[in-house]
Amino acid sequence: MLVGERVEVETPHPRAAVKQLAQRLDGRRLLGVEAAGKNLLLRFEDGIVLRSHLRMSGRWQVHARGSKLVGRPWLVLRGAEREGVLWNGPVLELDDRAVRRLGPDILAQPPDLEAMIANLRRDHRRAIGDALLDQRLVAGIGNLWKAEALWEAGVSPWQPAVEVSDEELRAVLQAAHELMTTSVETRRERRLVYNRAGRGCRRCGTPIEARGQGEANRTAYWCPSCQAGEGPETA
Repeated sequence: MLVGERVEVETPHPRAAVKQLAQRLDGRRLLGVEAAGKNLLLRFEDGIVLRSHLRMSGRWQVHARGSKLVGRPWLVLRGAEREGVLWNGPVLELDDRAVRRLGPDILAQPPDLEAMIANLRRDHRRAIGDALLDQRLVAGIGNLWKAEALWEAGVSPWQPAVEVSDEELRAVLQAAHELMTTSVETRRERRLVYNRAGRGCRRCGTPIEARGQGEANRTAYWCPSCQAGEGPETA
């Protein structure tokens, strides 16, 4: 995608325009593009790094130069023949310090599961569901994939990470890696437990439960019957 070219840069969306990215990047050569968790790092000449984080709704697209755009993209990078367009990109900054603090990437091929397991055991009081969302420990897992991976491995989000066996942690992380990789390749999201509170578990039929977890109060979804461990009232 445009690597090696000098690019023209526009920021049609006002929330991106105020960051003055076009003034800093326009006319510079794009040297490389690197994924790190949910971050995309665009490295330009003179050591400038643009960090993009897509969160839930953002997306990059590559079109032929001059293609009609319906709506107001956050960022447009134009090369000689193609252009990269960012839609709904709330995180755009000329800095990669946040990425340097990230843990191992769950989408790496292969993922460094042993390093992730060691990181997840740092705080013996922390519930595994909360720990999986800490990007300093494992980079890339969001709330949807946390729920799906824990359900796949049969592990409760409320179980303290230190009490989850290495085998169980490996199964959770491997499930997250496989589910997320498949989603990237197919552009489809499997939802067997996420956002299904009150509906029957696809394995055992028990109603799925949901409750906020951690300091950010992100909603955890789990089957109280087939996911081992304590519930939130005793976690």
